[in-house]
Amino acid sequence: MSSAADLQRHRFDARPLWLVLALMLLAAPLVGSLSTWATLTVAGLAMGMIVFIIASGLTLVFGLMDVLNFGHGVFIALGAFVATTVMVSPWGLADWATAESLGLNLAAVATAMVAAMVAATLLGLVFERLIVRPVYGQHLKQILITMGGMIVGEELIKVVWGPLQIPLPLPPQLRGAIVWGDAALEKYRLLAVAVGLLVLVALLLVLNRTKLGLLIRAGVQDREMVEALGYRIRRLFVGVFIAGSALAGLGGVLWGLYQQNVVPQIGGQVNVLIFIVIIMGGLGSTLGSLVGAVLVGLMANYTGFLAPKLALFSNIALMVAVLLWRPQGLYPVAKR
Repeated sequence: MSSAADLQRHRFDARPLWLVLALMLLAAPLVGSLSTWATLTVAGLAMGMIVFIIASGLTLVFGLMDVLNFGHGVFIALGAFVATTVMVSPWGLADWATAESLGLNLAAVATAMVAAMVAATLLGLVFERLIVRPVYGQHLKQILITMGGMIVGEELIKVVWGPLQIPLPLPPQLRGAIVWGDAALEKYRLLAVAVGLLVLVALLLVLNRTKLGLLIRAGVQDREMVEALGYRIRRLFVGVFIAGSALAGLGGVLWGLYQQNVVPQIGGQVNVLIFIVIIMGGLGSTLGSLVGAVLVGLMANYTGFLAPKLALFSNIALMVAVLLWRPQGLYPVAKR
C-alpha cells in the first residue's frame, strides 16, 4: 500500500498528533518563560518542517518504489551548494540576496530553490539510471551502492566547490525576528514553516487528487495490470525518484540557510536526522514523516535550551521511546 493510501487509512488516528501536543505542553513548565517557550516552539516547528521536506523525498522513494536510498544526502548537499552559487557568488544573484528589499531577497531565495531542485533532478536521473536501477528489489545492495554513490558525490562536490566551508548568510530582510508580545519569532523560521506546509499540501494533492497519483498508487499495488492498460510504470517510478531528489535539493537550500554555512558533508550530517524521522514515523508514511520531523525539531530545540549536553542524544532517545510504544512507527504502512 502506498504512503498516500496509508494517510487515508490512518487519518482518524490522532494519537501520534497528541504526542506532539504532549511534548509541547510538557516543555512549557520546564522552560519557565512563556515567551521563551513560544520562541523555541516556532524554532522547533521550522526545523521540523525543513527536515520533513528532506525526509519526504526519501519517504516518497521508499514508500512508492521500495528503494532504500542511503545516497539521499548527496542531493541535499548539491542543493545547498547550488544555493551558495546563486546567492553568494558574484556571478549569481548576490546583489538581490544582499539588497535591503524583501521582494529581492525572496526572489533570490526562490531562484536558489528552483535552481537547486533542477540540479537535484538532473542528478537524480543519473543516480537512478546508473546506481539504483540495477539493484531494484535488493535492499542490501541498495544500501551499499547508494552509500558509495553519496561518497563519490561528495568528492565531486569538493572538486566543483572546494573542500572548505562556504558561508550562506540569510538575506537582510529575513534576518531578525517578529516580536509578538514577549516572544521573538524569527522571520526565516516562519518562512521555513510556510514552505514546509506548501510541500505537504502539494504532496497530498498530487498523491490523492490527481490521475498521476492514482497511477502511481495503482502501479505499486498491481504493476502488471497498469502496464496492461498501456501505462509505462518504469517512467512513473523514475519520475517519483527524481521528485524525491528535487525535494532533497529544496531541503538542502533551506537547511543551508538554517545553518548559514555549507560543507560537503552537510548531506551526511542531515541523513542521521532523516532516518530517525522515517523510522519513527513508519517506513514509507508521508504523514508519519511529518509528525516524526516535527517531534524531532521540537525535541532538539527544547533539549538544546534545557540541557545542551543531552541535545545530541535526545532524538535517539525519542525514537527509542516511540518504537517501544509503536514498534512499526507512528503511522505504519501495510506490507504489500
